[in-house]
Amino acid sequence: MGIIKDRKGFRVIEYLLTFLVIISLNFALPRMMPGDPFLHYSGEVDEVVAFYSREQIQYFREYYGLDRPLLEQYTTYLKELARGDLGFSYYYKDNVNSIILRRLPWTMFLVISAMALSIALGIILGSYSAWRRNKWQDNTLYTVLIVFSEIPAFLVGLALLIWLGAGLGLFPLAGAVTHFARYDSVWEKMLDILHHAALPILTLTLARTGGIYLLVRNSLGTVLTKDYMRTARAKGLKEFRIRYLHALRNALMPLFTRIAIQLGALIGGAILAENVFSYPGIGVLMRSAVVVRDYPLIQGIFLVLAIGVMAANMLADLAYKYIDPRTRPAASSNQDTIKLEVKMQKGET
Repeated sequence: MGIIKDRKGFRVIEYLLTFLVIISLNFALPRMMPGDPFLHYSGEVDEVVAFYSREQIQYFREYYGLDRPLLEQYTTYLKELARGDLGFSYYYKDNVNSIILRRLPWTMFLVISAMALSIALGIILGSYSAWRRNKWQDNTLYTVLIVFSEIPAFLVGLALLIWLGAGLGLFPLAGAVTHFARYDSVWEKMLDILHHAALPILTLTLARTGGIYLLVRNSLGTVLTKDYMRTARAKGLKEFRIRYLHALRNALMPLFTRIAIQLGALIGGAILAENVFSYPGIGVLMRSAVVVRDYPLIQGIFLVLAIGVMAANMLADLAYKYIDPRTRPAASSNQDTIKLEVKMQKGET
């Protein structure tokens, strides 16, 4: 039990240190960027346009504390963060918490939808491919999905936008809802939102299904060669039960760790996809914040995304312990007891 408690304590310390590194980098990286929060790049030959006079710029730097030593700014940042205050946006003149909360649901909608679809498709296609290993169905699926997974999400999005949006006119080219539209019911509004989100979700799904497909295919292919699979067939169990209750359940265990890693990559892909489709989520907000050097807003966005990925990793660790019996505390303590007994017996002999 002492070993188990030590492991749990080590994991907690590991997450705390990771969080400290994240917030430190979150503070440092925006300040390492070239430019000034009160200067703006116009986009024409890198021309810098000043919105304020030198006296006004100096006044705002003093007002927001940007003229203070970095250590003092860092201490103030930690104190505000401890109170749950992400700061005040220089550009939007609003609390960062409020700005992010208005945009975050749109990004979460894309990420959750794309993750659910990519997991479902990855499991279905990976299982189908594993059961037909080295046949033409397996080779075709493997080639198509691996090619799509290697193409960056924004390129997939551009291709879909040109083909399905501009070319065939099946989907809107930008935005999350139809501007100035009047809806007769909630369902009509939901359909409009789904219509606008279809291409971004399809882009992220195509870009991320390949990794899950490959994991399920290889894991299930390994499980199908195990002795207990031959034993199940020898007992006369139905093929459906063998495939889905015995093989697939054991093959999906590594998938939970993959989901946590997938979330970070999916968020990165969502940020790029949002800029391609001008979708009003965190990605478009981040690009605007970087352009105008809005330090508090950049820090707030990075912190929210980092905490989301860390939380997904923690949930994956907890879920894996309940899914895989070998990682449960009871199993771990039994293994430690067995090892100790073996050592004692060796010592006695």
